Amino acid sequence: MANQILQRFREYIQPSQFNAVRLRLASSDKIKSLSYGEVKKIETINYRTLKPEKDGLFCARIFGPVKDYECLCGKYKRMKFRGIICEKCGVEVTLSKVRRDRMGHIELAAPVSHIWFTKSLPSRIATLLDMTIKNLEKVLYFEQFIVVEPGLTDLEKGQIISEDQYIEYQDQYGEDSFSAQIGAEAIEQMLKNIDLENDYKQLKIDLEETK
Repeated sequence: MANQILQRFREYIQPSQFNAVRLRLASSDKIKSLSYGEVKKIETINYRTLKPEKDGLFCARIFGPVKDYECLCGKYKRMKFRGIICEKCGVEVTLSKVRRDRMGHIELAAPVSHIWFTKSLPSRIATLLDMTIKNLEKVLYFEQFIVVEPGLTDLEKGQIISEDQYIEYQDQYGEDSFSAQIGAEAIEQMLKNIDLENDYKQLKIDLEETK
């Protein structure tokens, strides 16, 4: 699948052959389908061997061999072994130029908000949650909490509170009396709680009433 997409980019296409270009974010599943492996380390090149570190940012097992038709450990050399994956180092014997095309992926420990949905004007996330970009950034950057469920308190859903207020409300009402979260995980939960179908119907009613 990945090779087919890359081959498509290599083809020369006349401007008259297409009517429009559409850009959109790739889903996590799509990214994984294009990936040749997971990058697990921040290391790049080993300073002693001068070879790419395994599972690092330049990993030969993920991105391909450093030398044409030669695996990393040197067990397989020359063109006659092309296509073979070395059972010792796990590197495919092929051309080194594949390193320019192949992609890896990183598994994130926690959700991260994409800057296109956060910073672009109008901010898609801020609009959906009826927030200002400033308040949205405070939650994303772990500066303040957002109320997910007010529960038994006098707080409002979507209200922004400081850490001191969060502790104060916990002491006053109890830890399980309400739910407030911080970071991209909190924004993700708020978005999941939106009933899109119900909101769509309500917007149609509001539009009809304003005519």
